[in-house]
Amino acid sequence: MAQSDFTSMNALGITLAGEPFDHLLFHLVLTYSNVEAIKVCFSESFEALSEGITACLSQMGGAPEYHRTDNLTAAVSGLDADGRHEFTKNYQALLAHYGMKPSANSAGCANQNGDVEQSHFRFKGAVDQALRVRGSRDFISRSIYESFLDALVRSRNLTRTQRFEQERNTLRPLPSTPLKLTREVTAVVSRFSLIRVLNNTYSVPSRLIGASLKVIIRAESLELYHGAAWVLSLPRLLGRDKHRIDYRHLIWSLVRKPGAFANYRYREEFFPTTAFRRAYDALQEAIPSKADSAYLRILHLAAGTSESDVELAITLLQDEGKVPTFEAVRELAGQSKLAEPPAIEKALLDLRSYDTLIPSRGQHA
Repeated sequence: MAQSDFTSMNALGITLAGEPFDHLLFHLVLTYSNVEAIKVCFSESFEALSEGITACLSQMGGAPEYHRTDNLTAAVSGLDADGRHEFTKNYQALLAHYGMKPSANSAGCANQNGDVEQSHFRFKGAVDQALRVRGSRDFISRSIYESFLDALVRSRNLTRTQRFEQERNTLRPLPSTPLKLTREVTAVVSRFSLIRVLNNTYSVPSRLIGASLKVIIRAESLELYHGAAWVLSLPRLLGRDKHRIDYRHLIWSLVRKPGAFANYRYREEFFPTTAFRRAYDALQEAIPSKADSAYLRILHLAAGTSESDVELAITLLQDEGKVPTFEAVRELAGQSKLAEPPAIEKALLDLRSYDTLIPSRGQHA
């Protein structure tokens, strides 16, 4: 049997490049040997569950006969008339792919999933100790952090090899056919260049207004297709009634109707950096009746050319005490000196200093 569950890692204070990294772990444990496997995730969705099971079984090299989980809504739909668990069709199909039988503990009885619950506690304690030895809880990137966790898992599993060798003989071979780990839905692009997917709102390029898109839902991303043609990849939002708006998708239509900007629902997303917000405030003070139109034209310029060049032009103008009007920003952003990289002189290398580091160099020469 294997037991699995999600557990939050937020209390450990992990950061990526100085920014808090809120995340979960999908944790799977073989109950006889206590060999474990993990996968970083961000929700308890069915996609996270299926990707977690697939990744963990791949690490273990086989599938057990039973898989037990707690009462996850991604796996358990409720109880039948006899009080037995009813599992969702997607979850049943997932386990059938690996030849596993479903099992779930009774509500409120975490001890029935005790192996993985205890493993949560011990694994997070081991992570905390390893972080103390490391001297930092900050990682340059997610991939380096995941490598750190994988190395810890391998180290912990080394103490369980004897029992795992016995358990390995009972594991079923993994199917050769890959499992489709996604859901597909259809979304129609509104006249505001927006789509709704799983109760959240996303912007898409305005050229797709009115189009019907196929959305492939993964644990962390959405893949958008128009017919057979790939259109866009978007990070998946977690929760409900959230939105992800990219001003580049909407500016083309909004710049033609600047009067709508003052009361626009997603107005804050049209200030990509502090410099753009300061530019808008300066325009409001200098030309209040034309501020919206002027600012949207500046943002339109950024979307069509280079946001960094436009931001630099805005900053230079404001540092000189000038109003960042569209004409002034366009003129300054268009100057080639903003885009030219700094000149770097050719390096002069003298390798003789390296020869002195090799005592036998002169003899060989």
